[in-house]
Amino acid sequence: MRNIKSKTYEEFVEKFKPKKTTDDCYTPPEIYEVIKDWVCKRYNIDPGNVIRPFWPGGDYEKDEYPPVCVVVDNPPFSILKNICEFYLERGIPFFLFAPSLTALTGKTIWNRMNHIMCDCTIVYENGATVKTSFVTSFEPETVAETSPELTRLVNDTTEKLKQEKARKLSKYDYPDHIVTAAMMQKMARYGVHFRVRREECQRVRRLDAQRAMKKEIYGSGLLLSDQAAARKQNAEKQAAENARKQAEDAICYELSERERELVEALNKSILD
Repeated sequence: MRNIKSKTYEEFVEKFKPKKTTDDCYTPPEIYEVIKDWVCKRYNIDPGNVIRPFWPGGDYEKDEYPPVCVVVDNPPFSILKNICEFYLERGIPFFLFAPSLTALTGKTIWNRMNHIMCDCTIVYENGATVKTSFVTSFEPETVAETSPELTRLVNDTTEKLKQEKARKLSKYDYPDHIVTAAMMQKMARYGVHFRVRREECQRVRRLDAQRAMKKEIYGSGLLLSDQAAARKQNAEKQAAENARKQAEDAICYELSERERELVEALNKSILD
């Protein structure tokens, strides 16, 4: 019978084990679709024939591969070489994601595939950021080539997703009686010491006003007494003042007379 102490320790250690690896880099759907469209146009593939055998709990070796299918997917990077060998031996056409810096390391198969080298920085759904390129069975007479077009398409989509995510993140204006970790970080950054005693606060996950919106205080916060709230208000004012002073103290360079003359010459050349 396992003792309770041992079990508790194992559970504690388990919490700190990484839950995702580079084999769990699931591609955001928008980015996958951009890549699939590019592949279908370049190699004249019917999108209806594209399959994705790599999914949680799946076994690509036991999957069904219809005669006209093409594999376009993001495989587990740790066994990418084995996967490519499996498809090459069976004549199954493929276009697979690969980590850029190690895309050419398949010793026995590197000259049987084309390597589409890109400068794509993909933020996968598990939060991993990976420089991504691709390996394919198409055009095997070419060993490697760059694709500025695919790089641009993927990076443009990645940037669009970032902007959409930023727009969706709501900004909240909390009352003086709430202090969060982010607020205290700002105080520390600008040289302000602020302390809350145990009897002056209560930890809260959300305000009652947030319940209807199903929102929470990110990372939780502290509900403060009147006295602590007053000190917090003063601390934030001091932090804002210190931030303003730091901005004023920043070195600000001005254009010289010679540089202004160059600017005027540029202006004139544009008008001409």
